[in-house]
Amino acid sequence: MTLDFYFDFVSPYAYVAWHKIYKVAARHGRTVKLHPVLFAAMLDHFGHKGPAEIPPKRLYLFKNVFRLAHAIGVVLEPPPAHPFNPLLALRVAGLDMPEDEQRRAVDALYSAAWAGGPGVTEPHAVAKTLTAAGLDGSTLVARAKESEAKARLRAVTDAAIARGVFGVPTVFAGEELFWGVDSFPHVDAFLAGRDPVPDDLITRWRHIPAQARRSSDSSRSDRNQH
Repeated sequence: MTLDFYFDFVSPYAYVAWHKIYKVAARHGRTVKLHPVLFAAMLDHFGHKGPAEIPPKRLYLFKNVFRLAHAIGVVLEPPPAHPFNPLLALRVAGLDMPEDEQRRAVDALYSAAWAGGPGVTEPHAVAKTLTAAGLDGSTLVARAKESEAKARLRAVTDAAIARGVFGVPTVFAGEELFWGVDSFPHVDAFLAGRDPVPDDLITRWRHIPAQARRSSDSSRSDRNQH
């Protein structure tokens, strides 16, 4: 079974998950397939706000993700800006290249974004980061600017949304979706055959009616009453 790992460099939670995914796979004799996707497109598709777009949540995010990184001994430093534009890095990561080179590229770009590096928005910085990782940085950046790389990222993101991916990091173990770095213990349990979810859970829960529905008009009305 291959573990499909969906990620965006803009997410610090995906950065922490990056340092866990291959260890989880190794424990269960699995391989990892990397899927760089544009998180912003998912937010737009599902009508969500990103965590960093909600000021109190943004502050909590920085503390929470630092605790998570510290717990597994991973360096985490703020990027030059956040949120930032991850398109160039994602297009590089999605280029057709040998698996070991793709892994090295993703690792280097994550370090540039979240381990005190120069960030991943400027072409010269991305090229330098990749070259330092033993790759042909200038060529990879040039390829990432071509229409084929742009179309590839759109296609992978669209396919992820069609598959039900709504955020990052997401892991698919077979056809079972796990979202968020806090779901990794559940990935472990699933792969070990210890998933507590019964086979008929969704069948039994699917038709539970929604008793309350939120709308912008009712929200404003509720606020006016307090």
